[in-house]
Amino acid sequence: MTEPQFQILVWLSYRVAATFAFGLPLFLFIWSKISNSSSIDRLLSIYWKVSSLYAINILFLSSESQLGQLISLISPILMVSSIWFWVDLNEEIEEMYIYNPISLTTRIWRWTLSFWGILNTGLHIFSWRCLNSIDGNYCVTWREIPYNSFLTTKIIIKFILDGNWTTALATFFAYLALILYLIGLLQWLIIQFPKNGRFAGKF
Repeated sequence: MTEPQFQILVWLSYRVAATFAFGLPLFLFIWSKISNSSSIDRLLSIYWKVSSLYAINILFLSSESQLGQLISLISPILMVSSIWFWVDLNEEIEEMYIYNPISLTTRIWRWTLSFWGILNTGLHIFSWRCLNSIDGNYCVTWREIPYNSFLTTKIIIKFILDGNWTTALATFFAYLALILYLIGLLQWLIIQFPKNGRFAGKF
């Protein structure tokens, strides 16, 4: 694969993520609240907790931190796992009438997000050297969109708050968010998972 082809696929991955990892699940979350679809509401509530790691990954990549490459590989795998893992929620969604608009949209979203997870993982396997060095071939491509988001955030903060958004601040908040995320994950692994298994419970 040439570098231009790789860049196209990475940019496609980010665009799919913007649509199906953020836009559509946000729409579905609001829709489930309005329509009182409790199973989809619970699924999306769990999804948002897990997917916050992807936002942390964007912070790390925008500040050119090596850790961002690893999280960029792991976070989509966790996100896809979180929407298929729960036995009770899978059964409840399967029992919903397939042509129910919110049920059909949820099914389409889950399969599309899974495709994105496979694409993202494949691209990371292809550029596995980036896990060891952020200056390797293809590595800059992963940081282009996060860095653009960093510049946009910097402009917004400067305009609204007259503050300065720096890479040091981005890295600080990324590490703080990651620590809080890991605390929550460990709490689930140690306490709730042994108790509830693959049943959503009070995740």
